[in-house]
Amino acid sequence: MRTTNSCSPTRSRAVSYALAAGVLAACCTVPAADAAITEPGPIRLEPPEPTGPHAIGRADLHLVDESRGHPWVQGAKQRDVVVSVWYPAEDAGGEPAPYMSDAAAGAMSSEMEQVGLSRDAVDFAGSTTHAVVGADVADGAGKLPVLLYSHGFNQSRYQATAQLEELAARGYAVVAMDHPYETEAVQLPGGRVLRENAPDLTAATYRSAIATRVADTRFVLDTVERIARGGDPAEGGQSLPHGFGDALDLSSIGMFGHSAGGLTTAEAMLVDDRIDAGVDLDGSIAYHVGDQEWAEATVKGVDRPFMVMNGGLSKGEPDTRAHSADLRRFRRNSTGPFAELFLKNAEHMSFIDTQWMAAQVEAELDPGGPAWEDEIAAAVGSGDSRDSVAAQRAYITAFFDEYVRGREQPLLDGPSPEHPAVEFIESPR
Repeated sequence: MRTTNSCSPTRSRAVSYALAAGVLAACCTVPAADAAITEPGPIRLEPPEPTGPHAIGRADLHLVDESRGHPWVQGAKQRDVVVSVWYPAEDAGGEPAPYMSDAAAGAMSSEMEQVGLSRDAVDFAGSTTHAVVGADVADGAGKLPVLLYSHGFNQSRYQATAQLEELAARGYAVVAMDHPYETEAVQLPGGRVLRENAPDLTAATYRSAIATRVADTRFVLDTVERIARGGDPAEGGQSLPHGFGDALDLSSIGMFGHSAGGLTTAEAMLVDDRIDAGVDLDGSIAYHVGDQEWAEATVKGVDRPFMVMNGGLSKGEPDTRAHSADLRRFRRNSTGPFAELFLKNAEHMSFIDTQWMAAQVEAELDPGGPAWEDEIAAAVGSGDSRDSVAAQRAYITAFFDEYVRGREQPLLDGPSPEHPAVEFIESPR
């Protein structure tokens, strides 16, 4: 099991190769013998209920970029990019979308053994989402602004389900990308699996990874444009939801990501002006802060709306720009509306599904003990998972509603009594 590496090219808590599968982050060192006695049996994960007005659909698409391979895969002639598209759907019965692919579920199950629980403690393959597979786009949702999501290093597109579902229920078309050869298992139609192939994570490797991710982002945006023009570029016999292309609003595009995905967002905005606004969830804006291996975004900033939401401590200090040289420099060089929020009770893995997953595992499997408590605190902090999920959903949605949809949001003015754990370092106004 990977744990957060203090010698990482970014600050130690900011790159999410801490746990590739991510269900428990760096937690749970309960002895296997004890776990075998106390576990009541496999549990199925239940993502938090979305609060938006729309039902949700999901479609998984395999896209192929024939113009490039991959820098870590010798002889690669093409780049496979798999995406999940979440969107407002007609409220009709249908097959619930699985939480993740079979290959990703297998990788997650392996992680269970490495954290002291049995391989079958969590039924990842049997867990489902609130979305319906391939449902028709909701007629009453109107034109759908487009949001892209980029996962953290060694994570997958599935691990932001709570955020992706909320945004889709709020009327967005959300395209969550997998970046193959970083995550442990990207499953293609027909069963082929692209396994992780990342070299040791030096600053040079990280730089190469971010460049590849930015190319993925631009390719996916090109593909979304083709879909809006009536194309169906998916490989492997997959089909787009009825009405999806016609519903897309390509004049309104945002992007967000966790950890390395946050840096990917900022870097993509430098080279692609189709992205109107970006959000970074607890990600360094650098390749290696200690060695001042800055990214292009660090030294150039961005000229469009951007929000940073961080949590916890970095080297014993609150992870804000007052204590983070990369964020401080990025902010100084950015000229668009800028928001910086701080979740004081959060930690790095609080900003993905690990937050609510750990709470469910703790409630249903009762691993207990000081080791569990210490590791959970290091991974997701001390805050209530429900409050954390609600706050992230609220502020991410509000930011995109204002700067992608153009609808002013009072929530961005300053602290809110509804989300007392969120501190405003800077309001975008």
